[in-house]
Amino acid sequence: MSEPRIVELLRDIKPRRIVIIKPSALGDVVQTLPLLPVLKRKYPEAHIDWVIRSELADLLENHPDLERLLIYHRKGNLSSATQLLRALWNGRYDLALDLQGLLRTGVMTAATRATLRVGMETSREYAHLACHGLLPGTSKQVPAHARYWQIARLLGEESEPQPVQLGVGEQDRKRVDEILAEIPGPFLAIHPGAMWVTKRWPISSFAEVGKRACQQYGLHLVVVGTQGEKGAAEQLCQQVRQACPERIVRNLAGETSLKQLAVVLDRARIVLSNDSGPMHMAAMMGTPVVGIFTCTSAQRSGPGGKQHQLVQAKVPCAASYRKQCPFSGSGHMQCLSAVSVFQVWSAFQRAIEASDKREQVA
Repeated sequence: MSEPRIVELLRDIKPRRIVIIKPSALGDVVQTLPLLPVLKRKYPEAHIDWVIRSELADLLENHPDLERLLIYHRKGNLSSATQLLRALWNGRYDLALDLQGLLRTGVMTAATRATLRVGMETSREYAHLACHGLLPGTSKQVPAHARYWQIARLLGEESEPQPVQLGVGEQDRKRVDEILAEIPGPFLAIHPGAMWVTKRWPISSFAEVGKRACQQYGLHLVVVGTQGEKGAAEQLCQQVRQACPERIVRNLAGETSLKQLAVVLDRARIVLSNDSGPMHMAAMMGTPVVGIFTCTSAQRSGPGGKQHQLVQAKVPCAASYRKQCPFSGSGHMQCLSAVSVFQVWSAFQRAIEASDKREQVA
């Protein structure tokens, strides 16, 4: 189907039931979230469901614009897969949006039997065969955040994405209040982890920026991450504690749910992070971000917005999206060492000073 035709159908359809198929990853799911209120405004009577990976379901539970979560178990058995496909088959969907574009989501999309099934130009593994058409302006060359927002544009939305609203309950807020109770003032949140080893800037470098932030701006420090990142996070905390004993330093790695993490990042003065899900979560909550990009592209994968400062490694293999370094010897992991503390600290200063100016204007 031609591009103008699929856009015309998308604009004309009056769906009663919509399903968003976007199981992962955290950063991509977060960047898709601003689309939800747009769909709800355009189709106020529609029920909207979301196919989400089990590990990320907590983030979307009780979202005000969602009717139901359909859980995808990445390491599930035949029974769990059959249950999901049966739910999609019986969903009576009018509109299915495959925003993942992989073989498994193509199967899910086909199972919906939706009147209109659309995907993105980034679709691969034959996922496009399950769709009636692919949406223009959603190719790999388009930044990820703009790619997802293109759907809103095609639906007639003229405004820019707004900070996301999550269904955070009172219990989660109270838990964060307890966690942050001992921190008497503004704090820097650092996420030093990442799924890929080629994304992980050295802990000692993060610690150096953390020390300078505590000393020059009087910030306290909160380090976030998964349970598996707790050890590295503690190394970072210890180094900052030794240099800044007068500041509160907390290691929250593994201690928060996804919703609680979102609240922590929302309350942070500024966030320093590798290219990761928490970085995108902070940006979508409206918190200024300093992002470090080594094997990925700041332009393609970074958050949008002038309040963020993104530092890109300057090496030939930068933005290669390799999960493992292909080089040995002196060239091994050169994308990490190519990002200096000076570059990140300079970006940090620009971000926090620009944020100060915006607060003064407000």
